[in-house]
Amino acid sequence: MSRKVVAAYFLSLDGVAEGADKFLTAWDDEMDAAGARLIETQDTVILGRHTYDEWVGFWPNSDIQPFTDFINAVPKYVATSTPLDDPWANTEVIDGGLADFVRDLKNQPGGDIGVHGSISVAQTLLAAGLLDELSLVIAPTVVATGRRLLDNLPSLRLEVIRSITSPTGHLLVTYRVIPS
Repeated sequence: MSRKVVAAYFLSLDGVAEGADKFLTAWDDEMDAAGARLIETQDTVILGRHTYDEWVGFWPNSDIQPFTDFINAVPKYVATSTPLDDPWANTEVIDGGLADFVRDLKNQPGGDIGVHGSISVAQTLLAAGLLDELSLVIAPTVVATGRRLLDNLPSLRLEVIRSITSPTGHLLVTYRVIPS
């Protein structure tokens, strides 16, 4: 059995994934619990270069738990064609194409493979049929501008695995991507 690739994103109601700090206006215990459940099954993370460059300056010194301990300890693979400027523990640059790397990684022993924050990585893996689940926190906000997670993709079918509304009105939903 192959490992699952699970992408986790904060989205506005109109699908914007960029700049979540602009549309996530509240936080609650249910959102914390959903995040903890998500990362407890992951033992590897794939990041894009832009996300890596943003996160390397924040997460190594953060006290936001449990994500800080998770992201600092887990092996991280970065999709980039250039060397990383700042070091971060347990990080390697992906050698070769992203889809081939993930296809190989899925066939190795281990837990779930997480994709966090990197819109282009998730889009590439969705287009290649390599993403198994989408775990979304959808804010009750329309922002109208910004990069959308599901833009420029082929037609996809999704099946709801879990869906709840948090006390602050955020929809917490996990979809299984149905292979085409």
